[in-house]
Amino acid sequence: MLRWLIVVFLALIIFSGLQPWLQKLGFGRLPGDFRFRLFGREWFVPLTSTLLLSLVAGLIAKWL
Repeated sequence: MLRWLIVVFLALIIFSGLQPWLQKLGFGRLPGDFRFRLFGREWFVPLTSTLLLSLVAGLIAKWL
């Protein structure tokens, strides 16, 4: 369980660091990525981008 928690934490750090580069490629602006303002704060829910990145990661893992 601790190993998976560390993997998820590291993946979040990597994706947050790559976020400006991924936005230049169009991730975060795909249909199905929601951005809305609630309680004076902007919220971002990247559903489509998450599915696409998971598919790519799965294909890479299967290939290796």
